[in-house]
Amino acid sequence: MLKSIVLSLLLFFTAEVPKETARTWEAEYDSFGLSGSGLSKEAFFYAWQGFGKISLKHSVVAIADFSQSSTRKRFYILDMVRHKLLYQTYVAHGINSGSEFATRFSNRESSNQSSLGFYRTLGTYQGKHGLSLKLEGLEKGVNDLAYQRAIVLHGADYVSESFIRQTGRLGRSFGCPAVSMAEHKKLIGLLKGGAGLFLYAPSADYLSHSPFLSHPYTSG
Repeated sequence: MLKSIVLSLLLFFTAEVPKETARTWEAEYDSFGLSGSGLSKEAFFYAWQGFGKISLKHSVVAIADFSQSSTRKRFYILDMVRHKLLYQTYVAHGINSGSEFATRFSNRESSNQSSLGFYRTLGTYQGKHGLSLKLEGLEKGVNDLAYQRAIVLHGADYVSESFIRQTGRLGRSFGCPAVSMAEHKKLIGLLKGGAGLFLYAPSADYLSHSPFLSHPYTSG
């Protein structure tokens, strides 16, 4: 089973984007029916490119599209083998990353900011937020301190439509990609144990230095 998943992922992803197949990622974007979902093509392109260089145990990946307002359902869970959008919902960013939009990012301890880039999911544990999912940051100097910073996927009461109605934005975490308490168990169940996670924002500094992203986004 694992061998077939790995093979399917290798067929889906590619580490290189030669000219003759450079538009393939757009066909993949369309195959998920993402055009009406709000997920930017740029976010998908970089996720598609980066995950092609990462070893995962599962065919499921998540993209947090921080180019969007926190009032939008900007967290997408995709099954890359079945070409299916499994779930779309809200996700919070770090309190020092911005208010409605996330614009500042850090890998530092106690920064209370989100860290961009690619992650691999690990196991679960019961913490102060209940069931939580450990994350391994895969990019040195960008998010590799995530584990020691206790950056995890967890549920939070401030991730809700009622909070948005009251404040005009979601609540914010200490750097964790927090999701709603009503959905966190379902989301963790989909992602635990070797799935992929990509936290995206149109940060020129990140996009030009990530070891997983060698091709710039172009459209047209």
